[in-house]
Amino acid sequence: MLDRVHHDDFRTGFVREPSALKHYPALVLNADFRPLSYYPLSLWPWQEAIKAAVLDRVIVAAEYDAVVRSQRAEFRIPSVVVLKDYVKPQKRVAFTRFNLFLRDEFCCQYCGSKGDLTFDHVLPRSRGGVTSWDNVVAACSPCNLRKANKSLKQSGMSLRKAPRPPTAEDMQRAGRRFPPNYLHDSWADFLYWDAELEA
Repeated sequence: MLDRVHHDDFRTGFVREPSALKHYPALVLNADFRPLSYYPLSLWPWQEAIKAAVLDRVIVAAEYDAVVRSQRAEFRIPSVVVLKDYVKPQKRVAFTRFNLFLRDEFCCQYCGSKGDLTFDHVLPRSRGGVTSWDNVVAACSPCNLRKANKSLKQSGMSLRKAPRPPTAEDMQRAGRRFPPNYLHDSWADFLYWDAELEA
């Protein structure tokens, strides 16, 4: 696993499998102290964080209380690491099912409901519509069935907002609205979630 991440690019090869992050995940920050990614949150398994620290590729900004030992040394497990070299954020957002749902904030663009989402071509493919950011939206199954093969005008339905290609910044903003299930206390100073503050 570690070799694979290093081979791809150790700085941006984040683990997406929750099972690999069960114990002591490390939050990975860019050299400007911002997360490289909010969704998925930029996390490494503790082994990768220690390896990067030993190789002097990161600064350890916070640690867990736990330690691990090798034959020659003892290490506190990092909970937050900061890359020494700045990674330029990707500008292009891949057109994927997940990114489409994230752009549309995981809600139907016709009725606003959440859950049971699929996607819908605003201008149906049978009428020349293409599969692109500008013509595909998240839709719940009932709305998708109701609209069927009709244009918006024929269906009598309307969109909550016009679909458009998102920027990387749009996706970061959207990702901040959906915090993951697990957030360690030591990460709080480095993450800015769009949650309502209590009075």
